[in-house]
Parts: sequence; structure tokens; C-alpha cells
Amino acid sequence: MSELAAKLASNCGDGSLWLFVYGSLLWKPAFKHLERRRAVVHGWRRAFCLNIKNYRATPDTPGLMLALARGGSCIGAVFRLPDDDREAQILTLLQREIAYLEDLPALRWVNARSTEGTVQALAFYCAHAADADFVYLPEDEQARRLATAVGYVGSCAEYLYNTVVHFEEMGIRDSYLWRMQAMVAKEIDDAFADQMLNAMSPPNGDSTA
Repeated sequence: MSELAAKLASNCGDGSLWLFVYGSLLWKPAFKHLERRRAVVHGWRRAFCLNIKNYRATPDTPGLMLALARGGSCIGAVFRLPDDDREAQILTLLQREIAYLEDLPALRWVNARSTEGTVQALAFYCAHAADADFVYLPEDEQARRLATAVGYVGSCAEYLYNTVVHFEEMGIRDSYLWRMQAMVAKEIDDAFADQMLNAMSPPNGDSTA
């Protein structure tokens, strides 16, 4: 990791180190930064395609987290990190975001455009076909997973809801996320209705009539 951090730091040259974020780090960045700009990246789109079996899921009920999938565009933000000790900052990010060396191909430099200009920024979890950690499911299957997956840090449904709420507050409108929120809410409502019907049904199909 240290060698990679040194290489990435050298890629910045004399310029600033920028990080492109598109999910929960938008409203709760877990790093020091000097500046934040709203920005868009073309050629990548926000998608629930990162397959997870822990955190907000389990091996028996796998879930999905947001990542960047090929195609389209993604509105997010770029954060300018402090200029001092850049290598150490990148190493901290790598240790936080990259669990295994196999995840490294999902780390990319992207061109992020804002009203202040275009910057080259690091982005984590850029999906590619060769990685089995990324799955491309139909939206109804995505909604089913998000509605049912729960792990020791919470549920995938909660993660989606918090993302939608905070994006609304920030003026970021992503039709895909809003559509997924409606689908997940329906999945949960339907499951609750089924549970209520089962609870009200007489045992063994008996009837008092």
C-alpha cells in the first residue's frame, strides 16, 4: 500500500490532490479537506453494483452498495485535500477504502468538471467487468436486495434512504436513486403486508366460522 500511495502522490505532480465522491462521503467526509466543489464525471454513472456480504449485509442475505459503473454521467463533488504530507493522506484513504489488494483495479483517476474548471481526481470503486465483486442486476433484483439486506452496521435500505434525503438537501437529483427508493419502499411495504396477513391467519387454516 505504501508503494501505491507514493506512486499516486507522484501522479499529482505539483498540483493539488483531489478526491471525487458520489455517495455517503458527500455529506460525511471522513478526511480533512480544504475545498469542496460540486462536480460531474462523464463516462461513469452511480449504480448499486458493489456486491457486499458484510457491513450492511450477510452471506445469507447479500446486499449492494453504490459504486461507479461504466456509461452515463455522475454528479457528485470533488474535495481538495491538504497539500502537506500528501502520501500519508493517500495511504490513509487506501487503508480505509481498499480492503484487499484485489480491489486496487477499482481505483481510478477521473476527470471531474465543475464551474471552476476540470480537475483530475481519485475515485474509489470504479466497476469493471473482470471483478466478481461487481454485479449488474436488473433494477427489481437490486430493489429486492436493498430491501432485505441487513448487517451489523445497519441495512442497505437505510443507506439508500439516507443517500436520497441528503442528496435532496444538497440539490442533487438522481432519477435512478429516486426510482430505487420507491421500489425498495414498495418491497418493504409488501413484505410487511404479507407478515400482517400471515399473523392474522388462523393456525393450520382453521376457521371459527
